[in-house]
Formats: sequence, structure tokens, C-alpha cells
Amino acid sequence: MKSKLRRITVALDEKIARWARMEAARSGTSVSYLLRAILKECMLHNHDYQRAMRRALARRAFLTMEGRYLSRAEAPDRAGLR
Repeated sequence: MKSKLRRITVALDEKIARWARMEAARSGTSVSYLLRAILKECMLHNHDYQRAMRRALARRAFLTMEGRYLSRAEAPDRAGLR
């Protein structure tokens, strides 16, 4: 299924616009395609992160400890670091 493309206007600083034009030329593509690819990558990364976070938060705690937590001073002793 082919998605419909929407046109939007983006205002960029001259330095960023110059970089985008040069990067697009290096890639043999247009600035529009370059920005579309960058934004899609960001969107997918964010979606994957959110999904992983939901999965991690839904898990049961794997550490169950009876009693109190170790103090900062006690922790190295127990791990054999002192």
C-alpha cells in the first residue's frame, strides 16, 4: 500500500540548509528524501524505545530481597571489593 505524501514547509538555519543540500548531493538524492529518511529513522527509533520501555516496565521484578537493602558502606564489603 503506497502512502500519500504530504508537503510541508521547514525553516532551517542557513548552515543547516547548506549541510542538508551537500549531504543530499553526496547521497545522490534530494533534500526532501534526506529529511524524510532522517525523520522516519527518528520515528522508528522512538517507537522501538517506547515499546521496549513498556515491555520492561510490565515485567515482574526479578530481584526479591528479604529484609533491608544494603547501605552504601556495606555494599563493597559484600561484593568482596574491600
